[in-house]
Amino acid sequence: MRWSLNPNALRGQIAVVAGATRGAGRGIAAALGEAGATVVCTGRSTRGSRSEYDRPETIEETAELVTQLGGTGVAVAMDHLDPAQVEQLARRIRQDYGHIDVLVNDIWGAEVLKGGPADWNTPIWKHDLAKGLRILHLAVDTHLITSHFLLPLLIDRPGGLLVEVTDGTNDYNASHYRISVYYDMAKVAVNRLAFSQGFELTPHGGTAVAITPGWLRSEIMLEHFGVAEDNWRESLKAAGEGCEPSAPADFALSESPRFVGRAVVALACDPQRSRWNQRSVSSGELAAEYGFLDLDGSRPDVWRFLTEIREAGLEAAYEDYR
Repeated sequence: MRWSLNPNALRGQIAVVAGATRGAGRGIAAALGEAGATVVCTGRSTRGSRSEYDRPETIEETAELVTQLGGTGVAVAMDHLDPAQVEQLARRIRQDYGHIDVLVNDIWGAEVLKGGPADWNTPIWKHDLAKGLRILHLAVDTHLITSHFLLPLLIDRPGGLLVEVTDGTNDYNASHYRISVYYDMAKVAVNRLAFSQGFELTPHGGTAVAITPGWLRSEIMLEHFGVAEDNWRESLKAAGEGCEPSAPADFALSESPRFVGRAVVALACDPQRSRWNQRSVSSGELAAEYGFLDLDGSRPDVWRFLTEIREAGLEAAYEDYR
């Protein structure tokens, strides 16, 4: 399918991206801006206050990026674990816009708690209980609270789209242990949330879909490998004769956060999007269906590579999956 960017595809539509500070959330907000939407960008990191991530990205920057790309970005500082704050957001949106066309639940906030590879595969009896429960609160409770207060604004007219952002599809996660019991539960739960909420949205003409990006070139990931978006492939090159690349070979199939954002836009623009209701899909799968491309003009699909090639014990060129 041939794809081209339409800067007016979602002009006049109201989107809320909960958890838009960085990573997939920022990429989704930016892509909605590319399509002309008004995007309410929420998160805890602002120019005046940082979350426990203690990183420089802010929701104000995300909102400004949305506007620069042709949409209208609105930054709202808030903690989605606090029902009172989310309820206040719902009142503000009702007053300012009257409704929501697209709601994206991308709240995560547990990257630090998840830890790095050295911390993974720690059994539940050795895992810090408080940290584990905090992961679940940040990854699941936030989505439930946000949906409780904002979905009434989505179902006031037919056609509303709810996107739950997770890591791994239902099919993949069903047969793979994901990092820890707590992380595993969190990502499986979000997939199930799309299924159950899709059931509840159906009588109102709404659609709920769980979307997983592939290997995401988030700000944190790029920083980890010592590269930027414009030179990320440098992380795959050897530092010197006989040296190993700084990034694993599969990073060749990584994607920018804008790619999963364009997946959300493709769904929002599809008048037949109800066919995806209650489903769990990847950005690569939706790209194959709708034909959209990443910022570099490619169409990466690391999930398909993992299942078709890696786990089958086969060999293939990365270019065949990009």
